[in-house]
Amino acid sequence: MTLPVPNLDDRRFQDLVDDAKRMVQQRCPEWTDHNVSDPGVTLIETFAFMTDELLYRLNRVPDRLYITFLDLLGVTLHPPTPARVDVTAWLGAAAKETIVLPAGAEVATVRTPQQEAVVFATAADLVMAPRALAHVVTDNAAGDPERRDDELSLGTEFPCFSEQPAYDDLLYVGLDDAAPSCAIGLRFACHLQGVGVDPTRPPLVWEAWDGTGWVPCDVDRDTTGGLNRAGDVILHVPSTHTASVVAKVRAGWLRCRVVAPAEGYPFYSASPTITELSAYTIGGTVTATHAETLTDEVLGLSEGVPGQVFQLTRGPLVADGDPFVVEVAAGSGWDRWEEVGSFADAAPDDQVVRVVRATGEVQFGPAVREAAGTMRQYGAVPPKGAPMRVPSYRIGGGPAGNVAAGAIKVLRTTVPGVDRVQNRRAAVGGVAPETVDEAKLRGPLALRTRDRAVTCEDYEQLAKAAAPQIARVKAVPAGSAGEENGVRVLLVPAAPVDAEARLRFEDLVPTTETLQAVTSFIDTRRTVGARVVVEPPFYQGVTVVTTLVALARTSSVELERAARIALNRYFDPLTGGIEGRGWPFGRPVQAGEVYAVLQQLSGTELVEEVLLFAADPITGKRGEPVQRIDLDRFALVFSYDHRVRVIRGG
Repeated sequence: MTLPVPNLDDRRFQDLVDDAKRMVQQRCPEWTDHNVSDPGVTLIETFAFMTDELLYRLNRVPDRLYITFLDLLGVTLHPPTPARVDVTAWLGAAAKETIVLPAGAEVATVRTPQQEAVVFATAADLVMAPRALAHVVTDNAAGDPERRDDELSLGTEFPCFSEQPAYDDLLYVGLDDAAPSCAIGLRFACHLQGVGVDPTRPPLVWEAWDGTGWVPCDVDRDTTGGLNRAGDVILHVPSTHTASVVAKVRAGWLRCRVVAPAEGYPFYSASPTITELSAYTIGGTVTATHAETLTDEVLGLSEGVPGQVFQLTRGPLVADGDPFVVEVAAGSGWDRWEEVGSFADAAPDDQVVRVVRATGEVQFGPAVREAAGTMRQYGAVPPKGAPMRVPSYRIGGGPAGNVAAGAIKVLRTTVPGVDRVQNRRAAVGGVAPETVDEAKLRGPLALRTRDRAVTCEDYEQLAKAAAPQIARVKAVPAGSAGEENGVRVLLVPAAPVDAEARLRFEDLVPTTETLQAVTSFIDTRRTVGARVVVEPPFYQGVTVVTTLVALARTSSVELERAARIALNRYFDPLTGGIEGRGWPFGRPVQAGEVYAVLQQLSGTELVEEVLLFAADPITGKRGEPVQRIDLDRFALVFSYDHRVRVIRGG
């Protein structure tokens, strides 16, 4: 329990007016008109108003001292966290030579009279090398791989899969080399043989080899209708794509795999056939960060004394992991002074600085008087008169960077050959800077933790400090045999939803960089002997199949959509649950609460039936219908493919 904040004077405006009127009755009894129309009462109310303002400011003194004490303890405001998004650069034509979108290239949303453009910068070089088709191999589920290079060179027709296609039939497409992060176009000349499938939902998935296994490729466009007609398939190849050997041939392999069709959709009755096939590079995808880079800013001239403080022109600085560097003139060159979190471990000759990213303040090491009367310098002091500069730093961050899918359209850095840019998914991870009230709540926790992890709550606080873009953190003791002294830190990243409030399962898995950042941050702060695993929680997929009776004059389509949105929101691991703060870890799912959620919809007359299915969000397999789904005590739910049927009442 925190200590109560004292109220130094609890009187308010009306209390002051009443006290003054009582004093008037004692000191001047002949003054009998105390109505608001009396000029004397007007003066009383004026002075009462001014005194009330003074009392309000006086009562703020404990808050000001509280913040000052937190600052002395090293509790500073967290800076904003930048949003991140994958941006696709599309080429004007198939690549004939290697095209590079450099790291730091700026892309932005469209500027409007009402809103400034939101600028993003690419985090790495995007190399879009020209790729061509080298080999084609077919592999039936019951047979051996068969090379089709001769048929392609002669223009001879050949089947993609077995005569009667089966699950896991494969078509391998070998590029002349790996194409990491590239958008690859495959141009097919096919015949309408693979009849029976819905051309908008063919039972096919495209995959790429990443060195350890086959990983999915995003399909941007498929005009072949499931390899049934001439057209193009545009694939976004993952950044981990590497060359490998298939059928004794080394190439940058992609493959098309036959899978079970979605429920309610047909399967192939015959195999598609191919006459011609070619490949080309049409773009690439790179991660971009909501940040603007400023370069070569002059910081000022050193005064040659300890504890100097300089202010950057712009701020706040984003906490994106990039080191902050100050260059100090030394002879004919420049010395690099690097950022540290604290001067506590700095030697007198260490060239280090400290940066308050929330305010853009650059601090040099202080001199501290020791108990013996000597002075101890923490960090070196730049020579007097030495010019100082900051080669580059990045500003931005905050929730403004969480732009919607398709919002990024402007390429501010001109690159020959790049026609346009696009974000296929919404940006996520943008968090506003910490407020003073939030810091006041965090202060006691930081004081108790003191940068050391002992309890589960300590691990949670440190994980949030290492990765502010994480939406939820749960630290739990490892319960498996052989995991004594172990702690599991479960991270749930912020993730965007679509128009029906659905989440992509892939977005709920933290990136490798986030996991590594949290692991490294905690590793130096854990107790000796403690074993820490940082990972995402287990997600239990939940599918609701329900029948609703609609009220008169209610659109069945709109009610069906409203029901799906309500279910997706309720079973949201980030914002769902009864309180709307995310589904509680380990809380079971019961059919009764689904009735309550659906009955609240304005167009629902009656919830006829509710069935719950436990689903695997990775494989899509569902269990038997039940009335209750129990979760592991540290698991979360995930909405998966709810089915809503709307009927009219009798």
